[in-house]
Amino acid sequence: MKRVIHVVGAAIRSKQGDVLCALRGPNMSLPNVWEFPGGKVEEGESPEAALVREIREELGCTISVGKLLADVFHGYEHAIVHLRTYEARLIAGEPQVREHAELRWVPLSQLRALAWAPADLPTVEALLSGEGGPGSAGGRF
Repeated sequence: MKRVIHVVGAAIRSKQGDVLCALRGPNMSLPNVWEFPGGKVEEGESPEAALVREIREELGCTISVGKLLADVFHGYEHAIVHLRTYEARLIAGEPQVREHAELRWVPLSQLRALAWAPADLPTVEALLSGEGGPGSAGGRF
């Protein structure tokens, strides 16, 4: 039986409604695909606390975590990933490339043009369906 890895992601929205997307580097697992930034949940840590910590470590900024957009189990060759992705907004700092190959603010209308990690596709669809529509991360929480 494959192990389950618990991870979290942030759909960080700009004031204009664009979403921060992160390109995985060529030396990372699942190289050269786009994802919502985040990372592994540590033992005893809540998903929300893990997300705040991971964004601080990966991007050098602070976020406020909003509603859950997607709760996905996805089987990869090496493990099953349990990914919870939340709406988020910046409250301090600007995202900096530290671990990823690239960061890009992408309008909702262009999200499907990116090559996404499979576990992140349900979040893309949630954002496009209006569950995370314009303005939802821009001050509602």
